[in-house]
Order: sequence, then structure tokens, then C-alpha cells
Amino acid sequence: MNTRTYLDNAATTPLDPEVFAAMLPYFQRKHGNASSLHEEGRQARKAVEDARRLIAEALSWDPEGIVFTSGATEADNLAIFGLARSRPDRRHIICSAIEHHAILHPCDWLEQQGYRITRIPVDTTGRVNPQSIADAIDDQTLLVSIMAGNNELGILEPIREIGELCRARSVLFHTDAVQAFGRVDLPTESTDLISLSAHKLHGPKGVGALAARPGMRLVPLVHGGGHERGVRSGTENVHGIVGFASACRLMVERRETLVERLSGFRKQLIDGVLRIPGTRLNGDRSGSLPHIANFSFAAIEGESLVMKLDERGIAASTGSACSSPNLEPSHVLQAIGVPIEMAHGSLRLSMGQQTTQADIDTLLRTLPGVVEDLRSISPFKLGDS
Repeated sequence: MNTRTYLDNAATTPLDPEVFAAMLPYFQRKHGNASSLHEEGRQARKAVEDARRLIAEALSWDPEGIVFTSGATEADNLAIFGLARSRPDRRHIICSAIEHHAILHPCDWLEQQGYRITRIPVDTTGRVNPQSIADAIDDQTLLVSIMAGNNELGILEPIREIGELCRARSVLFHTDAVQAFGRVDLPTESTDLISLSAHKLHGPKGVGALAARPGMRLVPLVHGGGHERGVRSGTENVHGIVGFASACRLMVERRETLVERLSGFRKQLIDGVLRIPGTRLNGDRSGSLPHIANFSFAAIEGESLVMKLDERGIAASTGSACSSPNLEPSHVLQAIGVPIEMAHGSLRLSMGQQTTQADIDTLLRTLPGVVEDLRSISPFKLGDS
């Protein structure tokens, strides 16, 4: 049997068998609508509320503030637009230059409507300087949104410090914690809104959550029957929500040993890949998520590299899966100053709980030859400027 090596877990993770088992009854036997009053409906409602409590416990949050969504993109949009519509008197938002497009594009749209958007630059590793945010805050600032861990570089942002300075200035602070949740401690006491996604945690696709401080007013994006405490109308995705909670429970149980194992794999990847001439690490060795490493290779195209690895049974990516059809260089790599020719030759390797030592060995054994083959047919050579 041909076994593939999957190293694109930052895009999505395989569904854990235990998560699938927890979801299965809610596809058929426990099929009720959580808004119905009969026994089937009450079973579904209990499942949703039990899941809400479990996820809140994993996050150290009040269950009343957990709003289930279709994923992190909707959660990010709800944070941005929901607050903007609830506070029309404040029309200034601050984000970083390397946020996910689920933050950047809503901010772009608001800018077209007359909002001021301040996009904070990052240093060459991808980190935001909290002082830059402090300098940008004024009496019109509604929200600061800085992701906890970058989805392309894996770099961790100083969100505790940023959250504390926002609180001192009476400005709301949101973080997209999709990649960081379950892998690092989140300073929830310094945060007002947090976006989460199940399918980055070996849970199902199509379900996520926005954790908001209870009592915070968010104008809904979706209007209808007033589900999710009036914040997000639509029949609840009961089996998905149950799977999300199951994935969170397993994450809490396994986190310590998993993070240690993935951190070791990440070090091996960095040490091994950097032995290839004309290669650079994007981001930083330390202060990063344990499961993501990003590299650039001179004189080759990242898309060709990904396709050649795929032919050899290895799944990887050039960066965010949400923008992979776009042949423009990554906005994240441009923001950290990667030369455009190197930015075009990027490769993101990301691991999950199913990753083994054999997967790492396979990648390190295969990658040098693939890079050499592509360079042999490239019109560019090492050292070209």
C-alpha cells in the first residue's frame, strides 16, 4: 500500500477517529433540531450546550460568550463587522500587516466605507512591536486585531502585552487563535474576542466559534431565527459542534506530550532543510508555534516544488491554503522583507498529531533531490539577484 506523507496540517488536519465516533450518533439516531421542544430536540440542545461548556473550559472562558459559527472566517468577520455596526461612533481599527485575509479583507471593505485602518508593520521575523500599537491608538480606535500565531510563519505574537495595553486604553482586543489554540497558552484574561476553528485541531470542517466577553454587543451578520443568543441565526450544526468539543477535549488531554514531540520534529526540519544551499528560514527558530516551519529556496518556484513533492507522495504547501490559487507572493513574506524572488520559492511544512519520525525522515530524504532537480531546469541560478 502506498503511504503518503502529510505535512500540510496548518491547512487542515485529519479527523481524529475518536472525534468521528463522538459525532456519529448525531448524524442519524440523535438527529433533532436543537431549537425543537420534543425529546429529539432536547437531546440536540443538551449536546450543543455541553459542547459550549467544554470548549469554554478548554479556553478558560465564560460559556455564555461562546458563539458557534461556520468556521474561523465567519468568526473573524463577526468580530470585525459585528463590533463596527454596534459602535458607529468609533471608526478606527488596528491590525497587523500579516493577518489572515479573513481579517484583512473585512478591514479593506470598511476602509472603503470611510473607516481608518492602521496596518502595523512587523519585524523581519514577523513579530509586532506592541509600542507601535500603543502609538497608533487614539480616541476613535474601536478594535485592535492581532493573530496569536501566524498561519504561514508560525511566529507567536506578544498578545498578552498587546491585550494589556489595549485594556489600559479602553480599546477592545481580538485575536485570531486558530493556529495557536491548543498548542500554546492563550492570555484569555487580556483578550476580549477570540476566533477558533475545529478543523485545525483534528476536528470537523465547517464549524468554529467566536469567544466574546459576555454582555458585549455584536450586531449579527446573519439574521433569522435568533439562534446562538441572537448573535448568529441558523440551525446549529449539532454533529459539527459535538466534534469540535470532542477535539478540544482530546487536545487538552494530549497537549503536553504532543507539543514536545512536534517541537522536536520542527527543530529537525529546520536543521535538515537549512543544509540545502540557497535556503532561508522565514520566521524564527524560537518563539514560534511547534508545528509550523516556513522556508524559501532560491532559483525555484514554490508551486513547482509543491507539485514535485506531491508526485513523490508528500503533501505540503507554499503558504495559506485560502490563497493558494493566487500566484502573487505571500503578503506575509513581503511584510517580513523576503526578496520577491525568494518569496516565490516558499514552502510551508506543518505537522499534526499523526505526524511520525518516518514522515520527517521522508521529507528530509526527498526534498534536497527535488530542489536540485528543479534548479537544474530553472532559468535562474543560485546567486542571481
